[in-house]
Amino acid sequence: MLGLKDVSNRVLEARYAVRGPIVRRAQELQKRGKEIIWCNIGNPQALKQEPLTYIRQILSLVEYPDLLNDKHVDEIFPSDVIEKARFIIAHSKHGLGAYTVSQGFEFVRDAVSKFITKRDDITARAEDIYLTDGASQGAQFVLSMLIANPNDGVMIPIPQYPLYSALISLLGGKQVNYFLDEDNDWQLSQASLEQSIKDAKQKGINTKAIVVINPGNPTGAVLDHENIEMIIEFAREHNLSIIADEVYQENIYDNEKKFISFAKVMCELDVRDVSLFSLHSASKGYLGECGQRAGYLEVRNIPTNVNNELLKLRSIGLCSNAAGQIILYLMVNPPKKGDESYELFTKEKSGILNSLKRKAHLLSKGLDSVDGIECKTPSGAMYVFPRIDLPDKKTDSDYCLSLLESTGVCVVPGSGFGQLPGTWHFRATFLPPEDQIKQVVEKIEDFHTKYTNV
Repeated sequence: MLGLKDVSNRVLEARYAVRGPIVRRAQELQKRGKEIIWCNIGNPQALKQEPLTYIRQILSLVEYPDLLNDKHVDEIFPSDVIEKARFIIAHSKHGLGAYTVSQGFEFVRDAVSKFITKRDDITARAEDIYLTDGASQGAQFVLSMLIANPNDGVMIPIPQYPLYSALISLLGGKQVNYFLDEDNDWQLSQASLEQSIKDAKQKGINTKAIVVINPGNPTGAVLDHENIEMIIEFAREHNLSIIADEVYQENIYDNEKKFISFAKVMCELDVRDVSLFSLHSASKGYLGECGQRAGYLEVRNIPTNVNNELLKLRSIGLCSNAAGQIILYLMVNPPKKGDESYELFTKEKSGILNSLKRKAHLLSKGLDSVDGIECKTPSGAMYVFPRIDLPDKKTDSDYCLSLLESTGVCVVPGSGFGQLPGTWHFRATFLPPEDQIKQVVEKIEDFHTKYTNV
């Protein structure tokens, strides 16, 4: 019978704290009747965020086209929804139950390219876009292509989203950490980048790429133009590809900041000798369609022969799921002013984003007011990453497990994301309903006081 000795060491060494031991313990406690407040993962619809009406109406029609022949269809669905559903059905040719071409429906990739062009005022091409089962799959494709040898390294931010450390382990590469500056709103420091790559060279690591998450997960930081320009120049100097994880670009809560894409800055600088891989997803933003697994990868400054290898990787998995591709199409091609569904769509979208902004402030300010917890207000994304003071010989994992057992609040220890040695953190999402966020603050304040005074 198969045993652990038969399992690849790469699998054994991979870690993914977002659904790690504490989450499994939370599931056990929930089965026993304990009420759990899930703050461990960015899964909006599991935390009572309603799907957008527009999205589900169109999905209903394209999944079951016979509805369009019903004589009452005009009474049930807005006219623009019916029109768009007919367009999708006509251009998907074989319906959503058939494989698409490897890169995904051409009309969807064309819509994505127009979305990027409008967002950044730059040129984007449908042939440079790969539709994926979420942004995670796009990251997997890129890292699979780049990590060729055991000494190949990829720079990742610390703290980081543990997808990247897990993939690097699974692919047999080397994780090259660069530390974000917590005292400077988690911005990137050129000194930290230079020290990181210098240390890697001394260890014999061949660093091939740098991952940047903007807005940041778990930090909530939003990079400014100057920071992005610095990173591009750093990548150019050290011959690195850039993997830009930009899935939270709609989630900006600071009126003084805005999302700026790496593609935009690269085009403004006329940089043509740095390869860029940009990731986006329908799981985050205001859609929260995590279960539909929809995303895209856009490539820039990639030679044709290398692009052919990426296409081969995409082709091995045949294609991304067709329903997810349609979700992505609707994300980049929403109702326009004057459409019958525009008013409701805009109301639902703004309601979700405004609620997230309120909850971000409610959770961060509430935690920051607790003695022994320092929490920066996130400018973007869906999380807070507070720094906590702990008693001697206690770890963040001890803290988070005790918090779960005592209060039912499920958060993830900062060690699962990486943190500066000598510091302790945890990550919590502010996706639960506002009344639960208030409970979370109260529960953590009471718990932290008791835990640190023992």
